[in-house]
Amino acid sequence: MAYSTPPRSPAESPSTPRPRPPRRGRGGELFGKVFLIALVLALGAGAIYAVNWLSHPAPPAPSGPSGPPPFEVPPLGVARGSAIPGPATPVPAAQTKVPQENFQGWIKRVSYYTDVPERVLVAYANADLAYQAKNPACHLTWATLAGVGRVESKHGRYGGATVLDSGEESKPIIGPALDGSPGFLAVPDTDKGALDGDTKWDHAVGPMQFAPATWHRWGVRASGDGKAPDPQNIDDAAMTAGRYLCAMGGDLAVPKDWWDGVLAYNNSTAYGQEVFSNADAYGKVSLGQGL
Repeated sequence: MAYSTPPRSPAESPSTPRPRPPRRGRGGELFGKVFLIALVLALGAGAIYAVNWLSHPAPPAPSGPSGPPPFEVPPLGVARGSAIPGPATPVPAAQTKVPQENFQGWIKRVSYYTDVPERVLVAYANADLAYQAKNPACHLTWATLAGVGRVESKHGRYGGATVLDSGEESKPIIGPALDGSPGFLAVPDTDKGALDGDTKWDHAVGPMQFAPATWHRWGVRASGDGKAPDPQNIDDAAMTAGRYLCAMGGDLAVPKDWWDGVLAYNNSTAYGQEVFSNADAYGKVSLGQGL
C-alpha cells in the first residue's frame, strides 16, 4: 500500500536463395547433393528453433500434465537493504523482429509460465519500457512491478475482480478502512470519498493499492489522453507505481534504493521480503530457470 511521503530523490524524468535443381544423371552425385541439401535444411531448422523457442510457447492447456509447471515463489529471507532480486528477461520492444522474441510472444510466454494475466503483464511491461526511455537511471523492471502487484491485489484479482481488455477492473478494488484498527494506520478521509466512497476514512484503492492522497500526488494517465488518472485502471496504476518507486528509491539497481522504494509502499521488512521473493521468482521463470 503506497502512502505519500517526501521523495528521497526527484528521480523522474517518474532468405536463403533457393538451391538449383540438380542435373539429371550421375546418380551417386545426385544422391550426395540431395543428402547435403537435406542436411543443411535440417540443421537450419534446428538453429531457427533454438533461437526462436521463446517466441513460440506451447498453447496453454486448461489442466493436466501438458500444461506448464505450477508457478511457485520460494520465500527468501533476504536482509533488508542487502540485495536486489535476480535478473529478468528485458521486455522486447513491440517492433522487434524475428528471430528475436517479439513483444506479444514475450507476453504470452511469461504469462503462460507465471500467475500474471496477459493484460496485466502488458501494463507492467509498458511501464518498464516507458521508464527505460524517460528515466533509465531508475532501472525499474517489470518483475519488481509484478512483485508488488502480486502482494497488493493478486494482479488485479482481489475479491473476485478481473482486469478487462480495456485495462479497467471488472469491479473496483477498495481495501479495508484505514481506521487505526489492528494492522492498519489511522488515515482520516482526504478526498471526500472521491476514490474510495468513504468520507470518514481513507482506503487504499486499485490493483496497486494507492492511498487517495498518494494517488492524487503521483497518479499518471498512461494513455496520455488528457483524462484524470484512474487507480482502477491497470495501465495507470502500473505507470504510477513505477513513478512512485523511482521517486522513493532512486536507482533500483542499488540494494538500498530498491528497498527504500518498495518499503515506501509498506514499511515492513516482511513486506519487502515478499515483494523481493515474488520479483526474483518472476525473473527466474522469464529466463527459463526451473521450467
